[in-house]
Amino acid sequence: MFGVSPLFVTAEMRRVAKSINFGIVYGMSSFGLSNQLKISRNEAAKFIDRYFNLYRGVKQFMSDIVEKARSDGYVSTILNRRRYLPEINASDRVRREFAERAAINTPIQGTAADIIKLAMLQVSKLLKQAENSCTMLLQIHDELVFELSEADVSAMKDPIRQAMEQALALDVPLVVNMETGKSLLK
Repeated sequence: MFGVSPLFVTAEMRRVAKSINFGIVYGMSSFGLSNQLKISRNEAAKFIDRYFNLYRGVKQFMSDIVEKARSDGYVSTILNRRRYLPEINASDRVRREFAERAAINTPIQGTAADIIKLAMLQVSKLLKQAENSCTMLLQIHDELVFELSEADVSAMKDPIRQAMEQALALDVPLVVNMETGKSLLK
């Protein structure tokens, strides 16, 4: 999105790209994106245009998902968990467009939910075998929060990362980012 090597991508660039990616896929307009990122509507429109030029298959993916939902009445995650969309063919535009956004969202967010659940199961098995103080405390969207002593961090970081990254084999490998701190704020 920014035309720089991945080595030069900053945390702020990643945050903006994530907002653009999810916003576009869920039907956010340049107006909505400009409000979310606190940028001009013109700049937001340029981001959206650049996105669809760089990732031409995304628009086709979105169209294909909606068409499949119209014919089947549901969409599925990669693991075949279904979400039925009875309003996908509604005559009321607002209800129909909501169902269309849900049709696009479900395979993406639903699959992410499936993956984090699988990761939690793998990490849970790992923690039962570990002889230390590491406890899985919380799941927040696609993040897991652990509590452990500073002495156990180095021993648990790689095994946890590996368990999470191998939760589900995909064409594009999962990459886990890890941070440590005294609290969720740090």
